[in-house]
Amino acid sequence: MIRLIALLVLLSVACRWIFGKWPWEYLQAKPANQLGLEKARSLLGVGVGADRREIREAHRRRTAMIHPDRGGSNAAMQELNAARDLLLSDTNHEKPERPE
Repeated sequence: MIRLIALLVLLSVACRWIFGKWPWEYLQAKPANQLGLEKARSLLGVGVGADRREIREAHRRRTAMIHPDRGGSNAAMQELNAARDLLLSDTNHEKPERPE
């Protein structure tokens, strides 16, 4: 029994050392906001560190593909706009870009 406990402790420490997280942290559910951000990023095709400019450019590219005037649906356009708004509200509040 002591060997089993020692083995579990050793595996837990190894997991923390290799992956940077304790094993029980993988069992916790992610916050709902985090899941929404991940879905928004995948919908727009941007990474975690995307800034406001990258988010806007990705939104423009996707809008050109799924706009209702080009055969897309209103629901898809609304989802795309919501993803953009969520990501823009989550980014650090930087100085707004000046149009050129």
